[in-house]
Amino acid sequence: MASYCFSCPDIYFGEEAITSLSQFNGKRVGIVTDDFMVTSGKTRYLINYMPQASVSIFGEVKPDPDIDILTAGAAHFKTFKPEVIIALGGGSSLDAAKGIKVTLEEYFAHHPIDLIAIPTTSGSGSEVTSYAIISDPQNGRKYPLISGHLVPDIAILDPNLVLTVPRHVAVDTGMDVLTHAIEAFVATGANDFSDALAEKSIALTWRYLPQVFNDEKDIVARTHMHNASCMAGMAFNAAGLGLVHGLAHAIGGMLHIPHGKINAMLLPIVVDFNSKQASLHTRDRYHRCAQIMGIDHAVPEQAIAQMTQAIRQINRHFGIPATLSALGIERAKISALRAALVSSALADGCTASNPRPVTPQDVEALIDQVTG
Repeated sequence: MASYCFSCPDIYFGEEAITSLSQFNGKRVGIVTDDFMVTSGKTRYLINYMPQASVSIFGEVKPDPDIDILTAGAAHFKTFKPEVIIALGGGSSLDAAKGIKVTLEEYFAHHPIDLIAIPTTSGSGSEVTSYAIISDPQNGRKYPLISGHLVPDIAILDPNLVLTVPRHVAVDTGMDVLTHAIEAFVATGANDFSDALAEKSIALTWRYLPQVFNDEKDIVARTHMHNASCMAGMAFNAAGLGLVHGLAHAIGGMLHIPHGKINAMLLPIVVDFNSKQASLHTRDRYHRCAQIMGIDHAVPEQAIAQMTQAIRQINRHFGIPATLSALGIERAKISALRAALVSSALADGCTASNPRPVTPQDVEALIDQVTG
């Protein structure tokens, strides 16, 4: 059997999790976030729990951070020389903070910096992963960077920070969680530890995401989704992802579609693709996913078909369109990017752990399908 390594940061979770920041009193703390987190008082919320800390804030993170953001953030902190960096925000802020942290550590030799990740959306799982997604806006691409140096030291899951996330963002990011968990469960690197986390994440997401959609202020549902997001992150960090993410990075990057939304659109299409001509192992794993979601047909192929139908139905319920055409993207634009989309999806590191080998013709057919 293969040899695996499973690791994760210290995780503080629950409604009092934010009090763990008190351990950084007396330290130089840099906060990496976006302008909204500063103006809305979220950064002050953090600072109140470490009143003796010396704090500097870089609040210029934009969605889909690029290398310029990392450079600007590192320049901001060079004089301050933080001992701790707190990443506050969604996946973009967490990914930017990871890049800024390793950039500073290269600049300040022998000056390790603790990275504390505090997600304000329940989706990316970046608070516990070795992944960071950095954009190349000139070429319209997103690149997943993967390194053990990017794993935060501590993750703080405070459900109070996600209560103000709008419904449409909550469901997009929530479907990202479901995608992470299902892809991790069938990925080529899946193992006993990642399986346990992926299974629990699927169960929590399928139960509680509709409750978040129905009541945005449901703190119990929000808490479970926040935990599910973190669990899915730990699962795919150990197991890998798959073709949904390989395609989503390409299509989302070039057509500027929110990551969770394009994942939700692609998930049933790729599950259908992977489950055809699948090994018994992959088929049984998708069957297990269906069972966790309450679908238990005696014939695995029927259960999988019912699962993809259920995913399409919940997408419709959440207002997530099935095709790019329904999203308002012109087919001519997709056609013009076709070759670049195919090559980008095939080169993506997430595609490498897909349970079924993928050809350029396969990717073209899947792009046609999601185009509509």
